[in-house]
Amino acid sequence: MKFGVVIFPGSNCDYDSYYLLKKVLNVETEFLFHKESSLNNCDVIILPGGFSYGDYLRCGAIARFSPIMKEIIKFAKSGGIVIGICNGFQILCESELLPGVLSKNNSLKFQCFDQTLKVVNNKTRFTNLYHENEIITFPIAHGEGNFIIDEDGLKELYDNNQIVLKYCDEYGNITEKSNPNGSVDNIAGICNKEGNVFGLMPHPERCGESILQNTDGIKIFKSILNN
Repeated sequence: MKFGVVIFPGSNCDYDSYYLLKKVLNVETEFLFHKESSLNNCDVIILPGGFSYGDYLRCGAIARFSPIMKEIIKFAKSGGIVIGICNGFQILCESELLPGVLSKNNSLKFQCFDQTLKVVNNKTRFTNLYHENEIITFPIAHGEGNFIIDEDGLKELYDNNQIVLKYCDEYGNITEKSNPNGSVDNIAGICNKEGNVFGLMPHPERCGESILQNTDGIKIFKSILNN
């Protein structure tokens, strides 16, 4: 299985993702520049975190029009595996590969700390190595992670079991206090109806080695390889 990590102007988690895949998991991985028009036969595409195009408009709004996104949209709609992390999640929503939008945190502050999460759906190709309702910890680092969707869209997410991760406290309680950005229903990550596109605000690529004293995130990538 070959992974491609996209580099946009302003990406700053691209090397984190590349390192975890290439050096820790020892899988074939290459960078894909945003101006390219080929995915180079990659089986999985990673849209990394960062501040694509400086976030001068809505986060991800300009990156959505990068030449490579035309191929990624086509790839995703044909069943290709795509994961968007933080800014990558924002790009997926702007590209309409995932529903909803990401807006400013309700605190209006950049939030950067370790956050506990609940795996509410472990039946996806991205979470199949976690236990149902497992409590995990990923770092977060975002100013616009507030996931917003209307009532009909939220109902559809629940009806299709598309909600994958939720923010929670250390005991797994889904509370307002454990919500770092104001996201509706504490949603931290969702997938599309078909289950091949996954977006999440927390950073699994930043917690994949024992030297970091946290390996909770590596199961996201191992789950993909487990399919």
